[in-house]
Amino acid sequence: MSKKNDIQLLRISYLRGPNIWTYRSCLEVWLDLGELEDHPSHLLPGLNDRLTTWLPNLQEHHCGVGERGGFLQRLQEGTWMGHVLEHVVIELLNLAGMPTGFGQTRSTTQRGVYRMVFRARDEQVARAALKEGHALLMAAINDERFDVPAAVARLRDTIDDCYLGPSTAAIVAAATERRIPHIRLNDGNLVQLGHGAKQRRIWTAETDRTSAIAEGIAGDKDLTKTLLKAVGVPVPAGQVVRSPEEAWEAAQDLGLPVVVKPSDGNHGRGVTLDLKTEQDVRAAFALADSEGSEVLVERCIPGNEHRMLVVGGKVVAAARGESAWIHGDGRHSVRQLIDLQINSDPRRGLTEDFPLNRVMPEEDPVVMLELERQNLRPESVPAHGQRVLIQRNGNVSIDCTAEVHPEVAFQVGLAARTVGLDIAGIDLVAEDIGRPLHEQGGAVVEVNAGPGLLMHLKPAEGVPQPVGQAIVDHLFAEDESGRIPIVGVTGKQHTTPIARLVAWLLHLHGKQVGLACSAGLFLGPRQVEKHIKRPFDAAHRLLMNRRVDAVVAENDAGSILNDGLAYDRCTVGVVTDLNLDASLQHHDVQELPQLFKVLRTQVDVVLPEGAAVLNAEDEQVASMAELCDGEVVFYSCSETAAPLTAHLHGGGRAVVLRGTQAWLLSSEGQQVGANVDSLLRRYQGAGLHCEAGAVLAAVAAAWALGISPELIAAGLETFIPA
Repeated sequence: MSKKNDIQLLRISYLRGPNIWTYRSCLEVWLDLGELEDHPSHLLPGLNDRLTTWLPNLQEHHCGVGERGGFLQRLQEGTWMGHVLEHVVIELLNLAGMPTGFGQTRSTTQRGVYRMVFRARDEQVARAALKEGHALLMAAINDERFDVPAAVARLRDTIDDCYLGPSTAAIVAAATERRIPHIRLNDGNLVQLGHGAKQRRIWTAETDRTSAIAEGIAGDKDLTKTLLKAVGVPVPAGQVVRSPEEAWEAAQDLGLPVVVKPSDGNHGRGVTLDLKTEQDVRAAFALADSEGSEVLVERCIPGNEHRMLVVGGKVVAAARGESAWIHGDGRHSVRQLIDLQINSDPRRGLTEDFPLNRVMPEEDPVVMLELERQNLRPESVPAHGQRVLIQRNGNVSIDCTAEVHPEVAFQVGLAARTVGLDIAGIDLVAEDIGRPLHEQGGAVVEVNAGPGLLMHLKPAEGVPQPVGQAIVDHLFAEDESGRIPIVGVTGKQHTTPIARLVAWLLHLHGKQVGLACSAGLFLGPRQVEKHIKRPFDAAHRLLMNRRVDAVVAENDAGSILNDGLAYDRCTVGVVTDLNLDASLQHHDVQELPQLFKVLRTQVDVVLPEGAAVLNAEDEQVASMAELCDGEVVFYSCSETAAPLTAHLHGGGRAVVLRGTQAWLLSSEGQQVGANVDSLLRRYQGAGLHCEAGAVLAAVAAAWALGISPELIAAGLETFIPA
């Protein structure tokens, strides 16, 4: 078989918001199969066997058949390479740890050219998956070698570099479960939950409620102890020392054994426990001194290390630690035994996805010091049966939330409140977390800001705790969604006047309104930018603005096709018409049914408690009513429009033109809404054009937003066309 030319990737677009394919972000790829248009899967010898050998889990893909093995059936019957590439990319993402179930491939009006799309949480990850999938498929087509594990590893590295960390991801997932929208604000873990003035921000397990003063206190362990002791929280006796000699003197005064640690370290770095000799104390001082600005010597508290997660003053999760030991066999070195007996545990790894870290003695000074205290080195060979302590702490991953005594929970919550942290990781040492601390000599040893959540999300033993949910519930009351009113306006005719009128009416209604339309970007009545190149970006910026408590966004068909919508859901979605534009041919949109699929996106995202405002004079636009999750409000210059009549008989609401007035019609009665003719004359006087239908659409949108008819009438009288 002659070698086939590569599938050409003509155009790649990352659709960041709801779009014609899905409610979520996805990568859309325009493909030119070239000569492969004449070679579907069943006509390429060996292709199917190579694909299923390299990617055996393709048998799990249902595809259009709707059952397990559906895609394999399509391969055997014969399917085109764009469709095959879609499934290859999805499977690579699945193997790399980012499960992806959505994908579609559709032909265009050009022979051999297809649009292929797949779900993509991150653009860089999606592009990397496409690159690897394209290379794999061409290798399979041409019977060439391809290293699938290496490709998956590269993709996994990209995911690790680009995707949210596990703690942040857990909080975002919990917010999504509550239908709270989110926006990622940087390449790291800074995330906005909610929109505009209703937003909250998180950075891993820190929030915009986390006090900088409290963080500073938590970073100073000696000051933290002083404050906790003052309110009655048990803490270990200790003092700051400035030299090895002072450290040993303090150890003798406090009573052996002692702990030596840096005053402002974290994650257990530089902490050495159970020190009983001068030599060990001096060595521990040097280690702690290298990790922090000051060194603390504390009395060693008997028991196990525990990490308590406190959110809003309440304990929501607890984990217990255990020491790590190896047992000598007289043949293997310490380093080898660590790998055989500790690092072989599948719960251990080098990334945040693992609840326990791999132990690497040469890279951990505390482990090296622990070995030295036992007169051992990594290359030493312990005798048969010899028990060697490797780590005294750092393995806090056994869930014990259900065991926490109420008195312990109270003391821990008090510790977090005393420091001032809304979210805190409290480290304490106790022999039994089910007994009050004072009964067993237990104590709080540290208070940490920005605590990691992984030990509670994926404990090595025990039940995972819903800590992400606890943090979201702390930031948002039960009846809060983090949403502000959003009005989306789409179509071709007079959408800018509609958007500006709605923004004005919301302004009079007491809202700080952000408006993104073809006339520019506005904050309230003030124009901050004159020209908008990409509607998505402009609306997205408004959603990030903490002063904005309502947004109006104009979206034409081109912007929906290029980027999707800037918001996941909206309160009101307005659709004016289905008029084709020559520029849409770039997207292969050449017929009204195609345009319908584009503009229906605006209706698809209306919230159940929201409304779609639709032009009843256009029967195709009016037919979008059945797609709306919320209410439908029709508008029309003619009361005889068939969709309008049926809608009113069914108890729906509508805005119609009677003479020069907009009338609001509902099952509760009829009411004059505004003087339309007066406003149209002002437009004409300003040298601008606006039609009655546009005014009716704005009135209907305002009515759907709960703005009173009286205020709507006053708003139209005071609006100045510009």
